[in-house]
Amino acid sequence: MESQVAVVTVPFPAQGHLNQLLHLSLLLAGRGIPVHFAAPEPHLREARARVHGWDAAALLAIRFRGLDVPAHASPDPDPSSPFPTHMQPLFEAFCDGGGARASLAALLEELSASHRRVVVLHDRMAAFAAGEAARLPNGEALGVHCLAASYNVGWMDPGHRLLREHGMVFHPADACATREFVALAKRMGQERRRVPGAGMVANTCRALEGEFLDVLAAQSASSSDGHKLFAVGPLNPLLNPVPDTPAERHPCLEWLDKQPPSSVLYISFGTTSSLRAKQVRELAVALRDTNQRFVWALRDADRADMREPGGERRLAESAASLLGDAAAQGTGVVVTGWAPQLEILAHGATAAFMSHCGWNSTVEGLSHGKAILAWPMHSDQPWDAELVCKYLRAGILVRPWEERGDVTPASAIREAIERAMRSDEGAAVRERARALGDAVCAARANGGSSSRDLDDLVAYVTR
Repeated sequence: MESQVAVVTVPFPAQGHLNQLLHLSLLLAGRGIPVHFAAPEPHLREARARVHGWDAAALLAIRFRGLDVPAHASPDPDPSSPFPTHMQPLFEAFCDGGGARASLAALLEELSASHRRVVVLHDRMAAFAAGEAARLPNGEALGVHCLAASYNVGWMDPGHRLLREHGMVFHPADACATREFVALAKRMGQERRRVPGAGMVANTCRALEGEFLDVLAAQSASSSDGHKLFAVGPLNPLLNPVPDTPAERHPCLEWLDKQPPSSVLYISFGTTSSLRAKQVRELAVALRDTNQRFVWALRDADRADMREPGGERRLAESAASLLGDAAAQGTGVVVTGWAPQLEILAHGATAAFMSHCGWNSTVEGLSHGKAILAWPMHSDQPWDAELVCKYLRAGILVRPWEERGDVTPASAIREAIERAMRSDEGAAVRERARALGDAVCAARANGGSSSRDLDDLVAYVTR
């Protein structure tokens, strides 16, 4: 018997992308829409394990569907490479290998036979999904943009007025990623042009990128992403600084409970890059010398097959030997496993976030009103740092992009920490971040711009 509309979300298999698509899936499932989250099995497992900020029962509303991926290499991360070259075999196997496409096609055919319509919400880097949706008599696809909306403006016109007025520099893709990844991104762009979607869903809001959204909306008629633009961000939950205490909390949160308000620096560089041992030492020395309270999520990058990383203990021991008495005296905490980032960012003791500036982390930080100490590593991250520091004025740059090949010395890191945490300039930046956090919350609240766009997306999907 024919049923209602089914939504299939198809993320790109990298944590920052998986996380955004899973948050979107949970938002839609919360509106009563049947949602199927389709990804390789190891990434389904990790996405479920790592998501936080939602009621445990919320995940029960999602159907998790495995996608086949051909056998591929899964080397250890290379800390000497800013770009996660160790993930490239997975990315190519997923997008080009045929297995994910074939298993997605089978899932879509199954759903097509029992639903009035099937809507595929796919990461724009998984654009093969749009082609499979187009094969259905009752199928439709929309791309999900997991980068900043402003990135697209810079990509289309690096000399755009908004960039010039704010002194922003758009670094070309081949300066921020490997030749192989840029070629893959171009192939996915060709897929989008071959089968244009109905529109684009963006993890952003008018409070962060309103002017850039207006530029994209004005050009939507000629966009391969389709005519519709839904700015529904932030997709992540917005947590209360003083949450209802769950039965079990991460030890770092209990440590944060004992710290003064707005006194702690949270440090994390995401899941795709590993710091060189020399860089770990320089950062540890800077933290020791500033006597700055901190929570440092120090772990190796994810492997392509999501097997347990093995370098955390080595990295942590290296940091601990240089931090000296800091940890023993309660000045800081090093987290070597998975850190509850949203809870850390929402906590009242956290003042700022030293980050690689991946868009997922950037939005999570800004949506909780935290200033960002920007340390971009690769891909879109240099642009996000430009947006945060120059346009939003809610961040301080730790290391210029032009010095990405060098080990950033402790003296430069120390200067950035002191600017952010102990200067009038830093106080102004932190206040600006707090105001942005309030504006982002207002965008998500009933009647806000993101709430209205989510209502429009739900109405379009279920029409």
